[in-house]
Amino acid sequence: MEQRGWDARRARGYVVGCVVAVLLWSVASAQIRYSISEEVNEGTVVGNIAKDLGLDKRTLKDRKYRVVSSNADHLFHVNQNDGVLYVSRKIDREEVCAMISTCLINLKTVLENPLEVHYVVVEVLDINDHSPSFPEKEKRLEISESVLPGARFQLKPSLDPDSGQFSVQQYKLSHNDHFRLEVRDKGEDGKIPILVLQKSLDRETARSNSLVLTALDGGKPPKTGSMNIVVNVLDVNDNTPVFSKEIYSVKLSENAPVGTTVVQVNATDLDEGQNGEVYYSFGNSVRNQLFKLFDINPLTGEILVKALIDYEEKDKYEIEIEASDKGLAPLTTEKSVIIQIIDVNDNAPVIEVTSFSNSVPEDSRPGTTVALISVNDLDSGLNGKVICSISDDVPFVLSPSLQDNMYSLVTKSPLDRERQSKYDVTITAKDAGQPSLSSEKTISVVVSDVNDNSPEFSLSPYTFYVTEANEPGVSVFSVKAFDRDETDNALISYHILRDGSKDNTVTSFLNMNSENGDILALKSFDFESLKTFQFQVVATDSGTPSLSSNVTVNVFILDQNDNAPVILYPVSSNGSAEGVEEIPRNVNAGHLVTKVRAYDADIGYNGWLLFSLQEVTDHSLFGLDRYTGQIRTLRSFTETDEAQHKLVILVKDNGNVSLSATATVIVKVVEPKEAFAASDVKSATMDEEDNNVTFYLMITLGSVSTLFLISIIVLIAMQCSKSTDYTSKYLQEPNYDGTLCHSIQYRSGEKRYMLVGPRMSVGSTIVPGSHANTLMLPDRRHTSGEVR
Repeated sequence: MEQRGWDARRARGYVVGCVVAVLLWSVASAQIRYSISEEVNEGTVVGNIAKDLGLDKRTLKDRKYRVVSSNADHLFHVNQNDGVLYVSRKIDREEVCAMISTCLINLKTVLENPLEVHYVVVEVLDINDHSPSFPEKEKRLEISESVLPGARFQLKPSLDPDSGQFSVQQYKLSHNDHFRLEVRDKGEDGKIPILVLQKSLDRETARSNSLVLTALDGGKPPKTGSMNIVVNVLDVNDNTPVFSKEIYSVKLSENAPVGTTVVQVNATDLDEGQNGEVYYSFGNSVRNQLFKLFDINPLTGEILVKALIDYEEKDKYEIEIEASDKGLAPLTTEKSVIIQIIDVNDNAPVIEVTSFSNSVPEDSRPGTTVALISVNDLDSGLNGKVICSISDDVPFVLSPSLQDNMYSLVTKSPLDRERQSKYDVTITAKDAGQPSLSSEKTISVVVSDVNDNSPEFSLSPYTFYVTEANEPGVSVFSVKAFDRDETDNALISYHILRDGSKDNTVTSFLNMNSENGDILALKSFDFESLKTFQFQVVATDSGTPSLSSNVTVNVFILDQNDNAPVILYPVSSNGSAEGVEEIPRNVNAGHLVTKVRAYDADIGYNGWLLFSLQEVTDHSLFGLDRYTGQIRTLRSFTETDEAQHKLVILVKDNGNVSLSATATVIVKVVEPKEAFAASDVKSATMDEEDNNVTFYLMITLGSVSTLFLISIIVLIAMQCSKSTDYTSKYLQEPNYDGTLCHSIQYRSGEKRYMLVGPRMSVGSTIVPGSHANTLMLPDRRHTSGEVR
């Protein structure tokens, strides 16, 4: 701003000076020329005007000699004392005479009285005090790499305020491979630098080129100024994408989760911008199946798992990948990616039974083939190596065949259908993978029956108790046999073994149901005539050949109360149970009048007789023992007692429906002499009767004793043939009183049984469901000694 003001004032000063010069030119004029270098110090002498004009020094002061030029008075002044022109301040030629090659400062000096004007011209000489400078510190050029050599690029020239030889004289360009420098001289406008392309640019080689342009003036030494030139090379889509690897080969485990990155391909394009942006895609040669399995990220080049990969379907994939840039005319590169699938143990072995015999005869020899088994595992290597096994608790074994993964299931030991009729054989197949997978298959092997078992009876021997007087034609007992075989081999028929021997004559009165083993009696049994018998039953199966077995059946006839008591004494001549007894009147109390004797063919309670007075004339005179039948006097006779007494004695058994008989005894009371005579006759009669009774009693006791011994022998034989759990034990009943009775005691398991004759223990009880002759005794093992 100050420079422009100064320039305006100086211009006005020139105009005023010119006008004054024209007006006063006629008065006086003179012109003096000086030269001075710029930038001299203040007070530097320019010249002695007075001397050069020939003026007296005193006149200068008197006539007020001075510089009146308005545009220069601040640069110079005249000393009125000596007429010397001095520099008022430092003069910058570039400031005073900008853009002027020769810098002349016109000064007008005046003398008064008379007015006298003198012109002084001061030439300011230039010195090299300025360096060249460019309008810009840095110049950026953008040049396409497609520009051909010879292209020219004009630059702005450097400016140097100095003039003449001190102005810009030349330009220099830093060394480079692509540009050279040309300079055009435009005279007053200076020298213009021009860049000329001498070698094609390649943005991929160098994105930019840095140059230094230097301007030099003519000073010695020259001053310089420089400008940085940055040449940015503009891209052209002249490069195709390049993959980072020559071969892409990766391994991928099968069953990799969806979204798993298989591999990331990478391609670079040396171009920039869209020309250098790369996107990825599958090549045109890729089959549609691969599009279902894999996907590719177009920006990152990641190949991703899109669906389940199964090694067993395919173990290797080759995918063509394309990398393309986004230029207007895209450039494309292809690369193959090889994906090797790694097998994972994801398939359990598959067991297949190719041939199978549903049933195997139980008499098959060891080594008999039951089934053919094949095993397959879709995996490979160790994952597909299979080992088969079965459990050790079955009579079978796996035998490997010559062909891999083929086995035979064969028997390893004899079979027994009766022990086990069916085997569930579990076959386990296990591969050698880590972790290993296994599968199981169960086949059912049925052991078919062979007739190798005879029928077996549920008991041996059988013992049955049949009540006498049974109904003919009705089943009295039954035997049962079972056969551990099946179907016809277990179909059993029964029959009674009839060998015609004398012991088996009773079997002619028996009939047997051959299908169910029921035995029927064709006639009624009489205990009094037949107490026990034995026969054999044969059970035969329907196998081929048939097998059979037999069992002994022991039958005991049980007594029923079908016999009434028989009075043995007294018996009259006509057979009625009546008798007359005479006793002296002087007998004392307790005198035995007589004894009523009776017999019952039944046994047990049915044959146990009790006596009682049914009718008596004087209850205070006679008494009857209920067990022995003895009639005794209860007191002595008196004179008032009648001479004859009638006693009716009732004899009854202890059956459920008791049977009875009565005997009448007439007791006559006589004087002692008559009694002695009568007693002799009676004694003879009584002795005879006693002899008869004794004979009968001996026969009865002999029969009972024989039956008792036979029963004990049979029972001992039966129990010895049975198992320990079913052994009979015979005990002697200590309460037996010996009155025309017998008892057989035995134990079966935890129960005690007793077969009794006419008399038995009062403490015995009848077993429910028995036939009234089989008693169960209370267990006295803990209370009294037991005789075994």
